[in-house]
Amino acid sequence: MAKQTGIIKLKGTIGDISFYKTTDGHLARAKGGIDAQRIKNDPAFQRTRENGSEFGTAGKGGKLLRNAIRILLQKAKDRRVSSRLTTAILKVVKTDTTNARGLRTIQDGIFNQLLNFEFNINGKLGATMFAAFTNAFDRATGEATVNIPVFTPTTHIAGPSGTTHFKIVTGVAELDFENETFAFDNDETAILPYDGNDTAIIDLTASAPANSVLPIVQVLGVEFYQEVNGEMYPLKNGSYNALAIKVADKV
Repeated sequence: MAKQTGIIKLKGTIGDISFYKTTDGHLARAKGGIDAQRIKNDPAFQRTRENGSEFGTAGKGGKLLRNAIRILLQKAKDRRVSSRLTTAILKVVKTDTTNARGLRTIQDGIFNQLLNFEFNINGKLGATMFAAFTNAFDRATGEATVNIPVFTPTTHIAGPSGTTHFKIVTGVAELDFENETFAFDNDETAILPYDGNDTAIIDLTASAPANSVLPIVQVLGVEFYQEVNGEMYPLKNGSYNALAIKVADKV
């Protein structure tokens, strides 16, 4: 793989060289590879087909999770969140000891490996929120709760330069990976001043279906704002907002 330089950037194919654009810039690579039909049918590529199948499972699972928490995710993500989440879920798939290779699933893997996954590497929750908190999920009631005792925002929240206000958010998603459906609920604080005055106690509750037998994910995040002439604007388009998985639970 080569990187294109210069003023004029190419896109398309010239001879055996393909030119294309990615998040890393304009790249070029030689054409080639193994015929798709051979990969599909040749016994020599059985492992390749199995790996491809499980990668597809992880990709679909990542898309389902992203869609489920979209309300929160669209305000706190990085450019590579899709590929990073697919990689993390593929690790879960590979821990499935029930199904044969190539048929392993997310729901039969060690699901809590997703715990603490950060959706925005530019604003990690673990490096943003230092206030003590407890969170819990009750499968019988479906309630996912977050409790945060009194804290001082400028001391316990690492806000980017220009922050005047912030908000703490949470959400819970029930994920049916087999049928590719989900249920989602969320809760949030008001937009709070980012200053040296103590907050009130914060209690947030979001609800999944009671007595669910499906995998559950709870996320927790912080969003930053800047007040200008009495209006609240997402700080730097939300590029430093944090969101992470704090519960990854299955029956």
